Amino acid sequence: MRGRKPKPTKRQISEGDPRQRGKRKIAAKLDAEPQAARGLPACPRHLRGRARACWNFWTRELELMDLDSRPDAQMLEGACVGYARAVQADLLIEKQGLVIEECKIVKDVIVVLKRRVHPAVAISRAAWRQVQAFCSEFGLSPVSRTRLAIEKPEGGESDLMTLLTAPRAPRPTVN
Repeated sequence: MRGRKPKPTKRQISEGDPRQRGKRKIAAKLDAEPQAARGLPACPRHLRGRARACWNFWTRELELMDLDSRPDAQMLEGACVGYARAVQADLLIEKQGLVIEECKIVKDVIVVLKRRVHPAVAISRAAWRQVQAFCSEFGLSPVSRTRLAIEKPEGGESDLMTLLTAPRAPRPTVN
């Protein structure tokens, strides 16, 4: 998908239709979005520390936004684990520094062989990317719900289209 991500339909409604799309079109779009079962399950037992705190925080926030859906539980769990991993890597970088040195002792003198970026930098970067992907693409953001809009066919409209697209009956000739 190119360009700016679409706004969530609920947000479009609350802003008062600034694009002048029409209230009926926006309401129809909201009706076409899939509705999942509400409420997230309890925090998984294996989440500990920062991941558990993250789960509790995001659960409360999703409930306040009316976005707490049961199918999102595993995605939320992945986001919490990724968040805990990213913060842990950032703390390690803060403690040990961005650069690590490989040293060798030669005749009681420490010689630096090479310097390289701390491996935790790559872990941190990947984990933060994972958290962002979970939040924006897998249902933790309202934008992803907007992208899942499903068109609902109406029975009356299909009958009208059949009637309008049918070939015309020939006119009787007058002799």
